Amino acid sequence: MRKNYYQKVAFLGMFLIILLAFQKYTSKEKEDFSEVKFISENTISLNLSEFEPNDLDEKQWQNLGFTEKQIATILNYKKIVGGKFTSKEQLKKCYAFSPEKFVELESYIMLPETNKDAKSNHFKSFEKKSITISGKFNPDHYSTNDWAKMGFSERQAEAIVKYKSYLGGSFISKEKFKECFIINEENYQKLEPYLILPSKTPEDYKSYTKNYNVEKSKIKYHSFDPNMLTIDGWKAFGFSEKQANTIVNYRDRNLKGSFKNLEDLQKCFVISAEKFEELKPYIKFDPSNFAKTEGKKVEIKQQETDFSKIDLNSITFKKLLEFGLDEKAAGSIIGFRKKLGGFMNKEQILSTYNIDKELVGKLISTCPINTSNVPRYTLVDAPEGWLKDHPYFKYSADKIIFYRISNPDDKKIWKFLKLKPEYEARMKLYLK
Repeated sequence: MRKNYYQKVAFLGMFLIILLAFQKYTSKEKEDFSEVKFISENTISLNLSEFEPNDLDEKQWQNLGFTEKQIATILNYKKIVGGKFTSKEQLKKCYAFSPEKFVELESYIMLPETNKDAKSNHFKSFEKKSITISGKFNPDHYSTNDWAKMGFSERQAEAIVKYKSYLGGSFISKEKFKECFIINEENYQKLEPYLILPSKTPEDYKSYTKNYNVEKSKIKYHSFDPNMLTIDGWKAFGFSEKQANTIVNYRDRNLKGSFKNLEDLQKCFVISAEKFEELKPYIKFDPSNFAKTEGKKVEIKQQETDFSKIDLNSITFKKLLEFGLDEKAAGSIIGFRKKLGGFMNKEQILSTYNIDKELVGKLISTCPINTSNVPRYTLVDAPEGWLKDHPYFKYSADKIIFYRISNPDDKKIWKFLKLKPEYEARMKLYLK
């Protein structure tokens, strides 16, 4: 090749390199996301309640109004920051949160404002509460207070009741209950075995909801004095006959003939928080209708039973109602007694859920208790089924069964169990 040919090739190569470098430099633009906004096609009104963003799955983020792409961005960002959001400040940096969306959700996010606050005592108020379940229950009958007692926050409890109302006044099935936004997977797994609901949603549930709302719309409220309302009057306001009877019995027996204020009426367990709010504007108390207990006897059925002769370990559901307890309290006492195999002392009755402790205090001070028929065993001889079913022993049953194989001595088993003194004391009530 000639020398001038090499020179031309070298010149052309240099020219191409300069051209590419110039093009790359002039076409480079800075990334600017300031104008990027995330929107959802369908704007929906959200029933917001407190939530822990680290616990939410894809569907729960979707219920908060985020699109699938936004949810993928949030979950990827969560992995990038170490698998857990530690503060609102950190969460706000995620591109999926527009300024408007973050402002909308900020007050409901259960995280500290900054990472510095995470170690402060202030953050303790955001710690997750564990829920406690006393036994099987129908969530349709639970009010806001009942959910709060279980361990949910006030806002969460209100959201659950609102969701029930949205479904038409009933959760319908376990499937529908699971769809409630604030019931996360962990809590649902705890609640599911205790729910008195069908597993599957019936095909005609939409018609049920429609009929419920039609019946609800037929109710015509008017001003009334709850102390003058009969069973038929309560039924006209949408209560069942059983509920109406309970309200009247609660008024006449527990309150000695009259509701004195709104708080008295609100405490009646068959009146849900939602129903109470519907009735509240129409309630008018007339003091002249208050039952006069001084100098006059209230006209209610007198107790025909001599409760000083009835054993607390054999008292029936009907007798408890006759004494003045409502159905929920009476059922709780009978159910707890059945699980224990019988009460060993009167204080156990006061630890029962859903009771009026003042009224039950009068009951246990009146009735005697006979413990001779209550089953009692040693740790070595106790049947496995009894250990696993008994409320006081079931959490230690497997350990007891394991230890007594090689150490058939109660004293040694107690040493191996290493229980708190209060747990050991109540277990020993049922041991020989």
